[in-house]
Amino acid sequence: MSYSLCKNILSVIFGFSVITANMFVPAYGEDDIAQAQPELPTVPLAIITKDGVRHDFTVELAKTEKQQEIGEMFRKAIPARHGMLFLWKSPQESDMWMRNTYVSLDMVFIDADHHVHAIAENTVPLSEAVISSHGAVSSVLELPAGTTEKLGIVVGDRVESPGILVKAGSKG
Repeated sequence: MSYSLCKNILSVIFGFSVITANMFVPAYGEDDIAQAQPELPTVPLAIITKDGVRHDFTVELAKTEKQQEIGEMFRKAIPARHGMLFLWKSPQESDMWMRNTYVSLDMVFIDADHHVHAIAENTVPLSEAVISSHGAVSSVLELPAGTTEKLGIVVGDRVESPGILVKAGSKG
């Protein structure tokens, strides 16, 4: 079922507008997603804590709707200092889930000013519970679970990456 059709049905049934395209309502049919996607193009990303400590990562860029829908699904491990950066076309409330995701993650919600807006730590593998940004964000960074606590990453820390300057949906 397409995202727009699901959005319209939800609007009629529940009487509210679906704000985000990031709810990952299957646009391609769940049967089409049966394995992990190949590694996506990577870019460097750094999180600079409030006390000036820099933490460097290598992140895959999930720019297209299909890449975002599959995300980290079916992957068995995510190496330390690696992750996936989901880029939205414009800042919006972001709702994520862990469907078909076998590894626990830390989700770092990044605002339009490139600061950490919210963090969801140690997400539950395979859960379909909604994990919300609790406000408008321009991107979401998924890291191996425990990373943010171990490194002392908190709300307000600065994020730097050429990846956050890339427009979502772009091919390049």
